[in-house]
Amino acid sequence: MLKTTRLSLIATTVFVLATLAGPMAHAENVDAVAMFNQAKAERHTGFARKTRPVDARPSVPGEVVVTTIKGEGVETLSKPAEAGDMVVRNRCPETGDEEYLVKAAKFPARYATSDKPAGSDGWQEFLPQGKEMNFYIIPESQQAFEFEAPWGEQMVARPGDALLQTPGDEKDTYRVAAASFACTYDIVKAP
Repeated sequence: MLKTTRLSLIATTVFVLATLAGPMAHAENVDAVAMFNQAKAERHTGFARKTRPVDARPSVPGEVVVTTIKGEGVETLSKPAEAGDMVVRNRCPETGDEEYLVKAAKFPARYATSDKPAGSDGWQEFLPQGKEMNFYIIPESQQAFEFEAPWGEQMVARPGDALLQTPGDEKDTYRVAAASFACTYDIVKAP
């Protein structure tokens, strides 16, 4: 049984890595922080706030969360989870209710517990703290590109997607798929 589980895990990992390397294998690699800073200097950035409730559960140490966007496939893989990290699931049917990992140190600043108890599956509703984030919408004239996400994985950004950046932490720059951004964020100040 253990051997079968290991083989299944290896096969899944190979499939996911092949999917990640697939259509974007030859995409340009871009410095997303520099791109964001240039857009900011040209006044093409604005502020947005995540407003839609999410579901979250404690991660299992060592768990790797595969973020999959409906209609696009695998977006990214997390680093292996550590104790206290949380798996967050967006409530956005348009994107397939994608899941992602949030580090234990960042989770309390981003999400607050709602009054709803956790379900038997461990998922519980959390409310975004409403922290304003800098955002930049990648123009339709820009080709899809890859960049290194803050957690060290390659991430693909496409025209119409949003690059988000935590104010005061320019290294915390990451992609949010266009449909996910429209579904879960409100624009506070347009570019």
